[in-house]
Amino acid sequence: MKHRIVVLGAGYAGANAAGRLAKRLHPADTEITLVNADAEFVERVRMHQLATGQDLKVRKLADVFAGTGVQVRIARVAAVDAERKIVSTDDGDIAYDTLVYALGSTAANVPEHAHNIAGKQSALRLRARLEDLGAGGTVLVVGGGLTGIEAATEIAEARPDLDVSLATRGALGDWMSEKARQHLRAAFDRLGITVHVHTDGGTLDADVTVWTAGFAVHPIAAATTLEVSPSGQIVVDETMRSVSHPDVYAVGDAAFAAGGSGSPLRMSCASGVPTAHLAADAIAARLTGREVPQNKIGYSGQCISLGRSDALVQWVTPDDQPKPSALTGKVAVRVKELICKSAAWSISHPTVMMPSRRRRISTASAVLETAL
Repeated sequence: MKHRIVVLGAGYAGANAAGRLAKRLHPADTEITLVNADAEFVERVRMHQLATGQDLKVRKLADVFAGTGVQVRIARVAAVDAERKIVSTDDGDIAYDTLVYALGSTAANVPEHAHNIAGKQSALRLRARLEDLGAGGTVLVVGGGLTGIEAATEIAEARPDLDVSLATRGALGDWMSEKARQHLRAAFDRLGITVHVHTDGGTLDADVTVWTAGFAVHPIAAATTLEVSPSGQIVVDETMRSVSHPDVYAVGDAAFAAGGSGSPLRMSCASGVPTAHLAADAIAARLTGREVPQNKIGYSGQCISLGRSDALVQWVTPDDQPKPSALTGKVAVRVKELICKSAAWSISHPTVMMPSRRRRISTASAVLETAL
């Protein structure tokens, strides 16, 4: 009987995990199923572009994984029974021997009537609302993190006829180096974006509010017997394996994980892809009786677009602390675009990113993994 691996979610983390598993394990021994609610891969790092009227390339998951051995199942996950090893979906139940949980996150605590850009449908709703907003309309972006900065600058550049502002609890870019903050302030001034700092409370009026003040994981994991953090993320060890259920791995935003330095990983694409690779390699190693890889995940930079013609790249330490240096302007635009395109390319070519090492499963290892 084949070892059944089920991957939940086909974002950056889930799609990368499924593709890497297909490269690592021989199809004669494994059955890999990728479950996702949307038939297309959503390039989440470009949702601010989609919201401002830019069309993104369509990547059908069925086409992406054709010929890889990964079975794509379009279904919405309703529940996970970690004791019986069954995933319930709106298209029936799916049994697994190993589960990779990559359902990711969504916008947190979005007030009524506010918009968000955490997903494709919400970005399209904001796009329609902005198209209906006439010249002189006001747009307020709430949240001064990466998503808020990218949303505010993209809207201001695409619609110079609108009055765009951003509200943040702290100062603008207060986690960045001085060089990066200076460039960020200059970009906001150039685009005419008003910044409201230290806005913990109070009222600001706007025709359209875009909420980017934090993300929350989907509640499915918290409803299981899996050990989760207060945030609802699955608590994992250094190989992205659940500390309570060794047949379950969590990657991306869904995982409460540490990097190679021991510091917690933040919710981001920069965390999602490396955790997916590590989990896939650990699963393959354990099933084939090979050495489990070490966790060497660390950061190198934070890339922030400031519209289509400007950007900055804040270089950081492996544990995500800002360095004094930063790239700005056209060079940063090219670096950011290269990174975004590379991430999307890795999804579109899931079994091309590394040499094929499709190893056979060790019977003893597979029995031990299933029994754990």
